[in-house]
Amino acid sequence: MLHNTLLAALGTQEILVILVVVLLLFGGKKIPELMSGLGKGIREFNNGKDGLRKRRGRVRRKQQSKRNEKNCRNALEQTGVL
Repeated sequence: MLHNTLLAALGTQEILVILVVVLLLFGGKKIPELMSGLGKGIREFNNGKDGLRKRRGRVRRKQQSKRNEKNCRNALEQTGVL
């Protein structure tokens, strides 16, 4: 969401000025290293985010399973089976 908003707010000229400033600050040889580090950081962030989603799904399924088991046990107790 922020990515789309940021790109919509910046025009072509603004992006070119930013690129020139980055080139002047870091030099041509350092930019590939910076972009590689940025890519690794984004990848790690996304992997962590996906891991949290998977864990949250497992926790929810476990909680639902416990609720289902409890509901079944209550139903069986009410019918006199247990």
